[in-house]
Amino acid sequence: MPRELKPTPPTPISLQECIARLDREGFDPRDDASLLHAADVLAALAANRTFLGDLLIEELTEQPAERTAYGPQAIMLSPPANGYFLRANIWPSPRDPAFQAGGAASFVYGLPHDHNFDFLTVGYVGPGYVSDYYEYDYETVAGEAGEAVDLRFVERSALSEGRVLHYRAHRDVHCQHPPESLSVSLNICAANPAQGWFDQYRFDVEAGRIAGVLNPSANEVMLRLGVALENDDALALARDFAGSHPSAAMRRVASSLVG
Repeated sequence: MPRELKPTPPTPISLQECIARLDREGFDPRDDASLLHAADVLAALAANRTFLGDLLIEELTEQPAERTAYGPQAIMLSPPANGYFLRANIWPSPRDPAFQAGGAASFVYGLPHDHNFDFLTVGYVGPGYVSDYYEYDYETVAGEAGEAVDLRFVERSALSEGRVLHYRAHRDVHCQHPPESLSVSLNICAANPAQGWFDQYRFDVEAGRIAGVLNPSANEVMLRLGVALENDDALALARDFAGSHPSAAMRRVASSLVG
């Protein structure tokens, strides 16, 4: 399951100070010192109980709201830079109008998945979403839909206020369930241009199998389109990619197009 971190007891800081502190050190989740520094900074931001509400009111009253991304629940707090970006995630309960209007799938509830990037998360408001946590070995799978995977169940727990977790890319799998009441989490997400070449999977945890790939790249879509249009150059490129492309995901897609 995600690694639980124990930050230094925080003194509240502003969003601007949070960004400044992260910019000075960067965010490298492979380095424990960087990871623990980021956890301290994130916990200090979460200790500021008013910054997010103030930010939302400012967005709604003083300028066009441009921060929403990643669907209906994510608010971008900083753009990708220096190896990271910040976001806030809204987690409605089944009693909330947003859940009733959009349904569970709109908020990724009930969808077991991994991530192709590391991130830190902290419970900011509310009891927090509940997750069933699993682990697996990314290097042992080819990524084919229906492929058997050794998913190891670890526990079910909630992201309570102040709890800081490190989700590890290609290792931690979770299936999220709605919180008992509206909740908010804050994230520091690693931003690496290469991560788009690595698959993110959804899983059938009952069968212990990969159910599909969640993040097909734009390059994969363009290659599929070119081949579907019977473009000779696209077909030649697919043959080349099938044998030599450095991305396993692209090799798999190209191989499926050339037979």
